[in-house]
Formats: sequence, structure tokens, C-alpha cells
Amino acid sequence: MYMLVRIGDYVMAHQASGIHVSFLSHQLAQSLILVKRLFDKFIIALGKQVEETKVPKKSRCGILPFVSKFESFAETAELIFKNSDRRNDLDKSYRYLVGVVFKNIERAAVENQKTPADVIQFENYHHLYGVLSRLKIASLDGERKQAKVQYTEHMNTYATYMFGRPMEKLNTFFDGIEEKLSSGVKAEEIGYQLAFSKQELRKAIKEYPEKEIKKGLEHLYKKVEKHLSEEENLLQVVWRSMQEKFIQQYKYFDELINRCYPGSMITLDFSIDSLLTFFSDIAQSH
Repeated sequence: MYMLVRIGDYVMAHQASGIHVSFLSHQLAQSLILVKRLFDKFIIALGKQVEETKVPKKSRCGILPFVSKFESFAETAELIFKNSDRRNDLDKSYRYLVGVVFKNIERAAVENQKTPADVIQFENYHHLYGVLSRLKIASLDGERKQAKVQYTEHMNTYATYMFGRPMEKLNTFFDGIEEKLSSGVKAEEIGYQLAFSKQELRKAIKEYPEKEIKKGLEHLYKKVEKHLSEEENLLQVVWRSMQEKFIQQYKYFDELINRCYPGSMITLDFSIDSLLTFFSDIAQSH
């Protein structure tokens, strides 16, 4: 890479100056052609290394070796090609390599059997997004945005899947209410139906006291902690996402109770403030 830039700059300077081509200039021009061919072969070899990287199948994945290798390559290349007229050669190589890296992140997500596919994807896309943002490579701005989209989508998918329905009986109860409302039953008449009486609602709520909610969240945190790598440090980001999902679900339940059981004074056994405390305490204790 260094020779491509240095010889290229020398040849360009002599062409621009109009100086008579010397024997040395001619030899350097020929050398430039050779070095460019070697550079192209080098880039193709890097791409092949990415494609041939063996993915660990039964151990936690973390940041993939070829993602770290691309980071090293880009850091070195940016120093060498800074303000060079050969920048276009590097930009073409970047686009090829990032395309190969993207493709093989997807491959790794399928091949590894220990780490959830979405975790492999969002951790590595997050790392790649960070690299491209830090190095500010203009030619890869589209790829940088794509990495962010992939990171966000896979993290949300993972958080949603792992969070699931922590209060299954309440979820089922309120799903039934939604079905009744959709079929034309008025909200104020819901409580008069046997399956959705105030007594049945209280019974469902009793299944989820504060103690059980916190216990379930602690179990969830430990499972997520086992999936995520320490090097990318996204555990708290995922945990906040799950907190938001739980609060949204709480507000959904609360809104339906107020709408269908007005004046009943029925509430869940825990508050939003309690939830926030649970999430905070669990994160700090680990």
C-alpha cells in the first residue's frame, strides 16, 4: 500500500510538471503498474481470508476475527492513503471488502450454535458501525448507515424475543379483552362477561407480585449476560431496551384496565417506579 502511494505520487508529480520522462521515471511508471496489480491481488486475498474464516460453532462468538482484521486494515490504510491521489483505488477496495464482511457476518450467525444469531449480527454490525464512524470514510457512508440499521434491527429482534411475554397469563387475559373489543363489545361491558370479570382480573394480577417480577427479571438478565460478549459491552443497551418494552407493556395493561374497568381501583401489584428500580438494581448488582 505504501509503495502504491509513494510511486503513484511521484509519477503524478512528474506528469503534472511536464518534465521530460527520464529512465527512472519510466521505470517507476512500470513499477506502478506492477504494484497496482499486487495491491489488487492483496485485496482479493484479504477477501478470501474472510470467506475462509472458520466460525467457532460451540463457543460464544463475540467480535469475529475478520471484523477486527478489517478494522486494522482500515486504520493502516487511512494513514497511508491520507491526501493521496490513489485514494480511489482504496475506496474501491473498501467497498469490496465491506461487502464480503457483511456477507460473512450473516454466515457466522448461521454457523455458530452457541450464540444467538441476532447477537452475532448486532454485536458485529455495531462494532463495524463504530469503526466506520470513527474513521469517517466518506466512500463508505452508505455502508456505515447500513451497519447501523442492521445493528438496530437485530438488537430489537433479540430483545423482543428474549423479553417475550413475562406475564403470560395477564397477556392472555388482555388478548381476550382485545378480541372482544375488536368484535364490537363496548369497553364498559367487558367486566360483565364471566371470563373477564373484575374477580378474574384480580386473580390474573395476583399471579405476578413484585417478588416474582424481580425474580423473573434477574433470571432474564443472567441469560442475556451469557449471550453477550464483554468486548462490545452492549449488555446495558439491551437491558434498557427490555426495560422500555416492559414499561410499554405495563402502560398497555394499565390503559385497558382504566378503559374497561373504570372506577374499579384495580391496579397491577407493582408500579412503573418499582419496575425502574428492579431494572436498575439488577444491572448494578452485576
